[in-house]
Amino acid sequence: MKQSFQVRRQPAGAYFFPIISFTTSLTTGLTPGSQSQVFQLADLNVDAHNRGLYSGIPGTPVSKSTGNRGNGRFSRPEKGNRNVPSRLRVGFQGERGAFSEVAANKLVKNRPVELVPCANFPALFRALAGRRIDYATVPIENTLHGSVHENYDLLLKYRLPIQMETRIRIVHNLIAPKGVGLRSIRKVYSHPVALRQCLKFLDKHRKWEVVPFYDTAGSVKMLAEKYIQDSAGIASAASAAIYGARILVKDIGDDKENYTRFFLLGRRQLAGSPKTPTKTSIAFATGNHPGALFHCLSVFALRDIDLTKIESRPLPGRPFEYMFYMDCKGDAKSAVVRNALKNLAEVAEFIRVLGSYNSVA
Repeated sequence: MKQSFQVRRQPAGAYFFPIISFTTSLTTGLTPGSQSQVFQLADLNVDAHNRGLYSGIPGTPVSKSTGNRGNGRFSRPEKGNRNVPSRLRVGFQGERGAFSEVAANKLVKNRPVELVPCANFPALFRALAGRRIDYATVPIENTLHGSVHENYDLLLKYRLPIQMETRIRIVHNLIAPKGVGLRSIRKVYSHPVALRQCLKFLDKHRKWEVVPFYDTAGSVKMLAEKYIQDSAGIASAASAAIYGARILVKDIGDDKENYTRFFLLGRRQLAGSPKTPTKTSIAFATGNHPGALFHCLSVFALRDIDLTKIESRPLPGRPFEYMFYMDCKGDAKSAVVRNALKNLAEVAEFIRVLGSYNSVA
């Protein structure tokens, strides 16, 4: 089997990953049946270009010479301090009472934690990368709004592996300061996404002025602190409890099947969590030629690996070319998934494992 590879650095200011190009004669000249057998049985002993395949998996050894710096080779996240603090600091975007806080409590339940609000998603990722917090809870996908593309991009920029995932039902409530009734309402504040998910309810109150706000829970916090008596916010029930406000109307969302998927990011696995992950997330890019994506996906199909999601995103620095985010069932350290990723590295221009993890029901 002949193969060669070369490393091409990204231009300055681009995302923090290398692009590796491969040529191989692994299956050249073989029949489809023989190719399938090769894919199923191959355990490629390719060291140099597989260094970064498991960059999203905690516990993988770190090269002392590369650490977590981009130096033209794949590198792995740092292991971090093994002395886990007795009280975990878990960050989330938004104010206290945000849906991200609800998800954080679900992901780290029964553990002593300090919840740390962050102003925006880049600040949240910087806090985790700078070790000011131990874990970060980030929304990644909503059943109505779609993917949170900003966070997918930040997952590539920062090498912070996914440790767990969960999903929570998004229940929007109309909330006002105590003593304020429904008849007094003239304005409604909330995040633009929340407002769009409550259009049927708002259409019944056309005289109300709809005001976009930076955060769902932040709207309730502002109204409660200023005691504005002609306005309400749309947010979680938790925000009403935190800021001493009153829920005027419960569950006002247009679609009751409104769920958001959240990731828990961190350098180490939470103590007490299941040892064997059940899902893996990766990012990869293909060449721009016929059959490129087919060849990438075939390495999973030939091994009966179930793909649960695939989505394209623009490739930074290469206009109108695209990369792919993909979820599949299985642990990246298992033999079948590991071999699939090795074969994928031969036909893709780059690959990054974002993490292998379990789901919290």
